[in-house]
Amino acid sequence: MIAKKSYKDAGVDIESGNEFARAVKKLVKPTLRPEVLSEIGGFSGLFSVNTEKYRNPVLVSSTDGVGTKLRIAFMMDRHDTIGIDLVAMCVNDIVVQGAEPLFLLDYIATGKIRQDVLLDVIKGIVQGCKEAGCSLIGGETAEMPSFYKEGEYDLAGFVVGMVERGKIIDGSSITVNDRLIGISSSGLHSNGFSLVRKVLFEAQGMKVHDHVEALGKTLGEELLMPTRIYAKTISNLLRDFQIHGMAHITGGGLIDNVERILPHGCMAHINLHSWETPPVFTYLQHIGDIEQTEMLRTFNNGIGMVLAVAEKDAEDILIQLKGLKEKAFIIGEIVEQTDREKRIEFS
Repeated sequence: MIAKKSYKDAGVDIESGNEFARAVKKLVKPTLRPEVLSEIGGFSGLFSVNTEKYRNPVLVSSTDGVGTKLRIAFMMDRHDTIGIDLVAMCVNDIVVQGAEPLFLLDYIATGKIRQDVLLDVIKGIVQGCKEAGCSLIGGETAEMPSFYKEGEYDLAGFVVGMVERGKIIDGSSITVNDRLIGISSSGLHSNGFSLVRKVLFEAQGMKVHDHVEALGKTLGEELLMPTRIYAKTISNLLRDFQIHGMAHITGGGLIDNVERILPHGCMAHINLHSWETPPVFTYLQHIGDIEQTEMLRTFNNGIGMVLAVAEKDAEDILIQLKGLKEKAFIIGEIVEQTDREKRIEFS
């Protein structure tokens, strides 16, 4: 007689998943804004639009993950910050259009649910949502046996925000003589880790627990530094100033991301000596013998967000950013495009 089989025998423990969902519900509660009409655990999340705040609202959405930075979390067996990265990568992409982040959903896939690990991931997501001022209103945790290696998982996030139609920031108002303000990153953020791992772990044979004198900490501590979330900083600036364009410096670095917001006839001139480059970038470039152009196209190089603003506002914006505890610099300006093929130049 053939023994009866269950879903649990196949590697999927439904009750364990339910326990995890109940634990998540408690963690998520502090992120819930007044507009949230549902609780974690339903088929979907409900969010009521504040019609008094927005007269002509436009929804802004983005989805992202944290790439191979996850591999560092696995190597360190530390999972309480990677969720912050997830929120940052999603939220910063809508903030650049002037949007207020409203709510976020997450997706976690793993071979087997380990509550201790995944609850740490959720704690990071909750922390990120608090920093961004948005609610975590739902998500999905998929247990997929034999699909992922033991102890590994993947992450994705989906954020929805809102902006008044007349206040959408799309770079179209950028003009010659605008100043470019760079707001500091907290380190590598969540881009370029395939190259980082190739240089440090494959070529150099280093380990995450190696202490690196040039960095003043272990390699793993530096690489897991959470991505900065700029939502509240940008919201504060928008109350007092007009921002003509913003670029979140992610994959593609300064080269590709600044270029994305430039209108026809404009070129960005950036002075590479105008800000303090964090040691991690200098260290990587030296130890990996990475060309400057490759650095500028792969990493943020110490600038996580670039703002294009009117010349007359630039110094006042710097003062306000300092008051907000941000490191910021005038890193360049907008000039007339003289070469049809060239949109950005460095000095």
